[in-house]
Amino acid sequence: MSEKIRKTGSKSIDKITFDDIDQKILDILQKDSDTVVNTISEAVGLSVTPCWRRIKRMEEAGLIMKRVVLVDQARANVSLTVFVGVTASRHEIGWLEKFCALIDEIPEVVEAYRLTGTVDYILKVVVPDMAAYDQVYKLMIEKLDFSQVNSMISMEELKFTTAIPTKYL
Repeated sequence: MSEKIRKTGSKSIDKITFDDIDQKILDILQKDSDTVVNTISEAVGLSVTPCWRRIKRMEEAGLIMKRVVLVDQARANVSLTVFVGVTASRHEIGWLEKFCALIDEIPEVVEAYRLTGTVDYILKVVVPDMAAYDQVYKLMIEKLDFSQVNSMISMEELKFTTAIPTKYL
């Protein structure tokens, strides 16, 4: 698969520099993307217009990808989290494309990563109960061959954040 360069228009994120103020703005927005620009500008020591321009510049550069709503899993009746380690039956682009298509069609798979080591992929699956997970598991093994599928049930969430560290900007 080819390497993607994140671009918007003619601006490449590699050519744009970000400073401490941008970092502070991102930290605020990562905690609450609904924070109004007036509040952000006061917190970072800028007037409203330059602050708004910085936010727009980070959006245009692709640093701010999108703004989303975080849903409480328990209130959404998907309180069971299962981490699924998958070992591929074949290491071929065709198999990978089928796997990606499969996990895209399963809404219970909320995260997926390709790994190094003994497990090829790890999935984060959220479901209401074990019966629902069993349906996801059966759908997966019905549609694609796996060498191994290893399920790990989360007993307790110790840390959850969508915020990434901004000190490396």
